[in-house]
Amino acid sequence: MKQIYILALLCVCTIAQLQAQNVLTNKEVATQNALRKLQLAEFAIANLYVDKVDEDKLVEDAILGMLEKLDPHSAYSNAEEVKKMNEPLQGNFEGIGVQFNMVEDTLFIIQPVSGGPSEKVGIMAGDRIITVNDSTIAGVKMSREEIMRRLRGPKGTHVKLGIFRQGFKELLSFDVTRDKIPLHTLDAAYLISKNIGYVRISSFGATTYTEFIEAVDKLKKRGMKHLILDLQGNGGGYLNTAVEIANEFLDTDELIVYTEGLNQPRREFKAKGDGKLKTGNIVVLIDEYSASASEIVSGAIQDWDRGQVVGRRSFGKGLVQRQLDLPDGSMIRLTTARYYTPAGRCIQKPYDDKKKYKEDLNERFKKGEFIHADSIHFPDSLKYSTRKLGRTVYGGGGIMPDYFIPLDTTLYNQYHRELSAKGSIINTSLRYIESHREELSKKYKDFEAFQKKFDVTPELLQQLIENGKKDGVRYDEALYTEAIPMLKVQMKALIARDLWEMNEYYRIINEEDTSVMKAVELLQDK
Repeated sequence: MKQIYILALLCVCTIAQLQAQNVLTNKEVATQNALRKLQLAEFAIANLYVDKVDEDKLVEDAILGMLEKLDPHSAYSNAEEVKKMNEPLQGNFEGIGVQFNMVEDTLFIIQPVSGGPSEKVGIMAGDRIITVNDSTIAGVKMSREEIMRRLRGPKGTHVKLGIFRQGFKELLSFDVTRDKIPLHTLDAAYLISKNIGYVRISSFGATTYTEFIEAVDKLKKRGMKHLILDLQGNGGGYLNTAVEIANEFLDTDELIVYTEGLNQPRREFKAKGDGKLKTGNIVVLIDEYSASASEIVSGAIQDWDRGQVVGRRSFGKGLVQRQLDLPDGSMIRLTTARYYTPAGRCIQKPYDDKKKYKEDLNERFKKGEFIHADSIHFPDSLKYSTRKLGRTVYGGGGIMPDYFIPLDTTLYNQYHRELSAKGSIINTSLRYIESHREELSKKYKDFEAFQKKFDVTPELLQQLIENGKKDGVRYDEALYTEAIPMLKVQMKALIARDLWEMNEYYRIINEEDTSVMKAVELLQDK
């Protein structure tokens, strides 16, 4: 107790001396007092409490408790969480280099990464990994995270894989040297018509801008004049990447976005005017899951009347987080400012009630916002004008599209959603491709032939129904009949992805995407 008394006395005396010298402001004094109080409490518990305590856990819990009182996006992550979180944005991780899915507790390889370590040793699409370093991972109820832990490892290390391949009775053995594996954030890029290009970005990472420019250059060489930029489901990423991509569309000194907070002065990000997409017409696709960096890009293009935004109101995540790295590799992401579009709209939706904030998308669905455009009402105080044409746009959180596209609930009815949730659709497709890969490869020499001639058969659909039943999905004939068109398109797209790549998946799935179809219609009218 004597030690605590002396420590507290020293703190009080130090602050009193600084105050007397007019060194600290009132705010700084309050901050110092709060810090000393926190330090004193931790010191007392660690040194005087009746039982042994985990000091690291105490400190983590204290940090979590403080952040809980702030906005929904200020957060603490431990060292392991930080590593996992940064991989998708940094653009690479270290491992064996395969795209995979789990089928009945077995790792099924969809595609080896082109040029990656698995492809180099001869591992093929359709292979199943049964053992890793002589330990069985198939059929033993091992978690996905544990399997990933065993497959990943530092560059240059070795892992021995036991592979089951159709046509071979014994397991094939492969020694794979782990390497850096690129993570691509651009899912698809192709000409959707003679002069209309389509590019889909899944997130804004370290390599996104390079991927985007490479795709644009290729499409331009093939005759692209107009572009559909698909940001549906894109949850965001790096601010600088969003600024780089928005720069490609805008003129010199046109504002892309600005940030501002109580302790952060206004900071503006402007276009350099050297972009490759300053001519031609643009349509940006967004939905309720498009957030953060996606909203920066779509907001800038809309506010400068550079293009049209199609879809549904975006998520409304417009808070700027500063990453504070802690000595043990953990991290605090602290919100320091808000994002504002060129017209002055705050992208962030209200978060006074955190429970309502978490349930926002569900509430929007219940109120009919995803179905009816006129279910969304904004007060006049949230009206803003675009920078060139003076069109009315709205603030209040998220980006409101210029053309509303309702969610088609007939395409994704309850039966379809349950099949998707249980993995029945993807697993049925994987089983089909496993037993028909060689036949399909011979029959369809290229994707164009497959796209025109392949059709999902009644037998394959029946297999889906049976697999759904095994997965616990109750068969409903009326809902099944209603869902058939979308089920056929989705399964065809999944099979195309496994025969080729993700690009071909979107070339098929987009044939039924109403937002994509609207974008094509708008650009063809130009």
